[in-house]
Amino acid sequence: MGKTLTVDSTSRCDVLIIGAGGAGLRAAAQIGEQRPGTSIIALTKVFSPQKSHTTTAQGGMAAVDPKDPVDRAIFHMFDTWKGSDCSADQNVIKKLCAIGWEEVVWLERHGMHFSRTEEGRIAKRPFGGHMLDFGETLAFRACYEADRTGKGIMDTVWAESLKYGVNFIGQCIATELLCKDGHCIGAIIFRYPEGKFFAILAKATIIATGGKTRMYLVSSNCRGNTGDGLALALNTGLPVMDLEAVQFHPTGMVGPGILASEALRGEGAILRNKDEEPFMERYAPTAKDLAPRDLISRAIIQEIREGRGLFHEGHNAHHVWLDLRHLPKEVHEKKIQEVCSFFKRFVGVDPEKDLCPVTPTAHYQMGGIPTNEFGEVQGDTHGIVPGLFACGEVAAASLHGLNRLGTNSLLELITMGRVTGEGVVEYLKDAKDPDGLPPDAGHIIFDQFSTYLHAQGKEKYAEIRDTLRNLMMEKVGIFRSEKSLLEAVDDLGELKERATHIPPGTTCMRTNQDLWQIWELNNLITVSMVIAQGALARKESRGAHFREDYPKRSDEFNYHTLVYMPKFNTVTFDKRPIDMSIFEAKGDHYELFDYIQREY
Repeated sequence: MGKTLTVDSTSRCDVLIIGAGGAGLRAAAQIGEQRPGTSIIALTKVFSPQKSHTTTAQGGMAAVDPKDPVDRAIFHMFDTWKGSDCSADQNVIKKLCAIGWEEVVWLERHGMHFSRTEEGRIAKRPFGGHMLDFGETLAFRACYEADRTGKGIMDTVWAESLKYGVNFIGQCIATELLCKDGHCIGAIIFRYPEGKFFAILAKATIIATGGKTRMYLVSSNCRGNTGDGLALALNTGLPVMDLEAVQFHPTGMVGPGILASEALRGEGAILRNKDEEPFMERYAPTAKDLAPRDLISRAIIQEIREGRGLFHEGHNAHHVWLDLRHLPKEVHEKKIQEVCSFFKRFVGVDPEKDLCPVTPTAHYQMGGIPTNEFGEVQGDTHGIVPGLFACGEVAAASLHGLNRLGTNSLLELITMGRVTGEGVVEYLKDAKDPDGLPPDAGHIIFDQFSTYLHAQGKEKYAEIRDTLRNLMMEKVGIFRSEKSLLEAVDDLGELKERATHIPPGTTCMRTNQDLWQIWELNNLITVSMVIAQGALARKESRGAHFREDYPKRSDEFNYHTLVYMPKFNTVTFDKRPIDMSIFEAKGDHYELFDYIQREY
């Protein structure tokens, strides 16, 4: 190529937000409300924030109205603790469950159209693992906008961001964090249309890049969810936390992997095996089809393993049935119309008349970049990185521990977005303008891109991508073992080497799709290695992490897994204690926040 990669230009702002989904824009709105005039730049990989993955969230957002006659915030706190398999942080649980309803009110007052009851109140539906009276009966706790709740949230926070003058840069990726004297002072970005690198210096930087599960064969995530924020942190020498905890949603549509929302089961849909038996009562006698997602996903795979599943020849996939035929026509037409249309369009079945084929699909990361309860990124177990924040799915405060209850993702997104915005406003009071680029700015990404551009091998991107997806599904999926994980580590090392020999179709930087995809693929392989190494180190089963060779939870692993990997497969582990502050406070019902058994 003969061209030296350089930073084309440098710009400045008060706050740089990497990722313009729901969490990032809720933070932007909070900053705008509390500190009008703050200059904010928000980056998005896609053309518009309205293409962010948040828009695909369907079912609802969990929140307890303080005036609810039967539900209480402590029930929600208990469900979240129990659902996490006793691995979430109780200070975060308490904080976010307490302010959840405030955020529902904020969204409504800023334009979100929540579905309503006939009496005019915000409608609520049940979701898996959400119960009243500490696990006795199902709770109606999920506030929703039909089956397009995420779209309603994005419409609202995007409008607020525009109101406060947020400057959006689309079709770009943050490729390297800028750090100086231990502070984060912005990032280097790559803009796809121009094929140029730009530096953005900022007093505060928020990482809000979302999820990562595109390394799995069946995934509900959009194609842009390639773990970029996690790779960004790892390359900077920062840790990531609990990445072994990957949530498989039990009801992905056979074929595309698109989510068949838990809202369907909240409205009364039933899982059935090949004999049309409603099998979940064998695995979760009380909660049945509304048990937590990890339990249902394992139950479905167990049904298939024992010969009670089905095989879809058209999509070459094993599955069970989801039965919606008995639901009232009004439910089909008003509450779940979008999901039903997906079944018709992508699977060729009519949920009003036909059984729907579903299979577990990789859906959500419980872990992420470790932060404290204020959204400040932790560089180690003892301190934070000044100027660096994270929120949303890319971050782990940790509300979810090793397993997330449905609708708690939107709760975390909107509450931690607000909390992080508040933290940034406080930080900006004393923050100074960065005085210039660090002397080594660009050394990480320029080395990476030079390798990609100069590759001379015969490897093919699609072959390596498909190999990665198959091996992760087979060896680091719902069921894991030491043998499969060791094989995965070796296989990932080979894939990483092969990925350095994918020749781009052109060395021109402008609109170079090959270059963009190779960078994403390397991020996926990097994050996959951390998932496999974390799963190998955690010799127990807890939440969504299930080891067939260690099928029980062990007190030996009552901690969060921190992993550093500044160089590929050079892994260092650390531990972060699980916050037990509710239990330690010895208040009402404190004994329920000990390391309790998890039964449904």
